[in-house]
Amino acid sequence: MAQFEKLTAPTQGNAIIFEKGQPIVPNDPIIPFIRGDGTGIDIWPATQKVLDAAVDHAYSGHKRIEWFKIYAGDEACEKYGTFQYLPQDTLNAIRTYGVAIKGPLTTPIGGGIRSLNVALRQIFDLYSCVRPCKYYEGTPSPHKHPEDLDVIVYRENTEDIYMGIEWESNDPIGKELLQKLNSEIIPANGKLGKRQIPLGSGIGIKPVSKLGSQRHIRKAIQHALLLQGNKRHVTLVHKGNIMKFTEGAFRDWGYELAINEFRDVCITERESWILNNLEKNNNLSIESNAKMIDPGFDSLPNEKKNAICAEVKLVLDQIGPSHGNGKWKSMVMIDDRIADSIFQQIQTRPQEYSILATLNLNGDYISDAAAAIVGGLGMAPGANIGDKAAIFEATHGTAPKHAGLDRINPGSVILSGVMMLEFLGWQEAADLITKGLSKCISQKQVTYDLARLIDPPVEPMSCSGFASAIIEKF
Repeated sequence: MAQFEKLTAPTQGNAIIFEKGQPIVPNDPIIPFIRGDGTGIDIWPATQKVLDAAVDHAYSGHKRIEWFKIYAGDEACEKYGTFQYLPQDTLNAIRTYGVAIKGPLTTPIGGGIRSLNVALRQIFDLYSCVRPCKYYEGTPSPHKHPEDLDVIVYRENTEDIYMGIEWESNDPIGKELLQKLNSEIIPANGKLGKRQIPLGSGIGIKPVSKLGSQRHIRKAIQHALLLQGNKRHVTLVHKGNIMKFTEGAFRDWGYELAINEFRDVCITERESWILNNLEKNNNLSIESNAKMIDPGFDSLPNEKKNAICAEVKLVLDQIGPSHGNGKWKSMVMIDDRIADSIFQQIQTRPQEYSILATLNLNGDYISDAAAAIVGGLGMAPGANIGDKAAIFEATHGTAPKHAGLDRINPGSVILSGVMMLEFLGWQEAADLITKGLSKCISQKQVTYDLARLIDPPVEPMSCSGFASAIIEKF
């Protein structure tokens, strides 16, 4: 058992352990929580009240959470000293008990940590950030039909530019690296022409690995297998048309994983076209099928025509018997889209998407854009999941000017708690909270951030009052 400098662990309850990346959950798990900075003082008590009530209501005392308060952010500095934003006690607690939940944290000024959220993800190798964006009836939205959007953004958490490998423009090592790139490495490539990085540039490195990409996409596909109908759909989001060996590789490695590891339960979009064409016309020739999946077929050189025909024949030979005759329609669909296109399509054609598997930066943008459609970050939950730990979190900031006023919307942390209960396998308790929250919003029982957007405006509830109203609707 872990030793703590300034914490006392609960005397009751048991730790969650992970086996092959999956949590083994006792009926009385000890779950560390970080209250959070700023409005964490309001939203965490409201969240804990809702979670405890739901678990008690669903399981009549047969299951319960033993809460363990740990510290990060400004509150940690008060307890452990200046710049102790992420004390070792906190890391030991999360490592020991496996699953934690937290409110919003301040980005430190000084002290050497760029972001506490990023630090936690990297320390515990929480490689998948999961952010559902779903509309609750009655939530004010700038869109005419926000209910059409129901997506889950799977954002890779540990690679891409968020690794923070960069040098300032005036850093001596950065200058030396820039000179070496311009004089040796770029010319030696042979494919980059006479390109040169301008002097005085800051330099950042964008690492994207096969291991990191595929373990993340694997999580997304496994999630899709739990869904039904056309929601069994994973879209690989990338900017591979420009960054071919990072973003483009992410796409390619995703397809490779799908057709190798998940072959019996996955179909790629292009494969589905080939099978569907034949199902509509059993007498369709290989070449006719090739023309249908590639409209520019007739203008292609013979080498490319032959390659497309070979692709059609290979698909029909290899998966025609197992995936044909409509069987592919119940499998997980894997396709890909360019990142900038997805920003448009989640607004114009949201019904076509379910799980968006992205790299780190793209996922950051897209999850916030999707949250805006369904009501903003105040209603956006998040989870960071790895093979040995999981941390559930608010996706918004600390909003310190509202702290202690009992007025902020606790929805983001409450819905993150719903995700945590689902992760534990406690679906009955999770469903109670979703039901209660949905009813509150549809009946216009909301906090000020939503109340002021409803037309006509309604009287806002307090943060604690909103929590009580959710419980009343169980």
